[in-house]
Amino acid sequence: MRWTLAGTLVALAVSGCTAGPDYHVPTHAIANAPDAKGAFVNGGSAAFAEVPLPDHWWRLYADTRLDLYVTQALAANTDLRAADANLRRAYAAVREARAAQTVGTSFQAGVADTKQAGIDALSIPGWSYTAAFSVSYPLDLAGGIRRSVEAAGADAEAVEAMRDQVRVTVAAAVARNYVAVCAANRSLVAARHVVDIQSETLEEIRRMFRGGRSTRFDVTRAEIAVNQSKASIPPIIAGRQAALYALAALMGRPVADYPRELENCPVPPALQQPLPIGDGAALIRRRSDVRAAERALAAATASIGIETAQLYPQVSIGGSLGYAAPFPLSTIHSPESFGGHVGPLLSWSFPNLAVVHARIAEAGAAAQAADARFDGAVLTALQQTETALDAYVREMDRNRELRRARDSAADATSQARTLLRFGRTGVLDVLNVEASLAATETALAASDAAIADAQVNVFLALGGGWSPETPSTPAHRAHNHQASFSRRARTAG
Repeated sequence: MRWTLAGTLVALAVSGCTAGPDYHVPTHAIANAPDAKGAFVNGGSAAFAEVPLPDHWWRLYADTRLDLYVTQALAANTDLRAADANLRRAYAAVREARAAQTVGTSFQAGVADTKQAGIDALSIPGWSYTAAFSVSYPLDLAGGIRRSVEAAGADAEAVEAMRDQVRVTVAAAVARNYVAVCAANRSLVAARHVVDIQSETLEEIRRMFRGGRSTRFDVTRAEIAVNQSKASIPPIIAGRQAALYALAALMGRPVADYPRELENCPVPPALQQPLPIGDGAALIRRRSDVRAAERALAAATASIGIETAQLYPQVSIGGSLGYAAPFPLSTIHSPESFGGHVGPLLSWSFPNLAVVHARIAEAGAAAQAADARFDGAVLTALQQTETALDAYVREMDRNRELRRARDSAADATSQARTLLRFGRTGVLDVLNVEASLAATETALAASDAAIADAQVNVFLALGGGWSPETPSTPAHRAHNHQASFSRRARTAG
């Protein structure tokens, strides 16, 4: 047994190996598939440009107010504050794991009573004291501690990626609600325009009624059309206010402090250029949820090494110095009260390794699950992006047709009202074409809003993007790097 233990220790020390598999992105991973890294299916549309998505994508709108709101939200949003705190906690865990590689010290002191007989009392001999100082240094021959540091670092990078996902979500939510406010005002203009036209027709029919050229029933039907159009206005205003209140919350403000300067925003912001979308490879590198899943796989792989290291002896070099003596304290100078030791300290579960093998199997299964989640994150990113791109293209096609329909309905309304004045058509025909105009105006306003919202969906699906403009925390500066799918786990020796 002594030869076996010595041989194991020598082999570990000489090889300086780190237990468990070294991490790399699996060659079979979907992230490595050519179809996943190439151009998007919808990338050939004239609405898109296969160029990299720029930092601070919302600045493509050239809207200083939107830029200001996003900046304020990224500085004060409560979800981001919580995410930043979680990130600091994760990097503190990395420091904790690294501390296990350093010299450990401890101090113990105590007083004990060894009762022989009779009544306990301080005056009875039997009381003794101890004081000792110990120091130890782990050799980490199997690399279990190194794997722990590796796992903690990957976990922290996964938390950092999820913090980035919160940033993407917050920026998109600000842009979406900003669009909603402006789109609501655009819809209000359309709805009030329809009310104005229908009100003019109502007055014309009333004049005709007073002149005996129409019936009271015609007047009533015209009044119904006007009132129905007016009834569509309050929900639009309510939707606008809800978006304003959401903006306030996103920017960390009380609702009463919502951005009143935005209430009169006339139209949603529009891009004057094709949307930059890049390609699948850039998407996989940029998407925060994909990066988080990849880092979780790295952490799970390192966990296999943590458990595998338990198959080998855990060796450290340690020593202690101390005093132990009975009362009175005057004996502290006695040579007999002083003692100490120095040498290797060993812990090993051999030969009962069944538990260790079971834990290695558990870690391996967890890594397989993380591998599947990584593939799933890539597939989800590609699916969401293609869906967002397709929806944007289709909405633009729909918007063009609605614009044609609205123009035709406006012409028909003008023509019908002229014919009505000269008695060449009936009131019902005029009301019908005005109803068509109201429907197409409403649909067109909704489509304008949907296009702006679809643009935000595209940027959100692409993973957003920005570069920090303010100094990061010390922990973040120490680990400020984006996960790369070509990284390899560092090994010792």
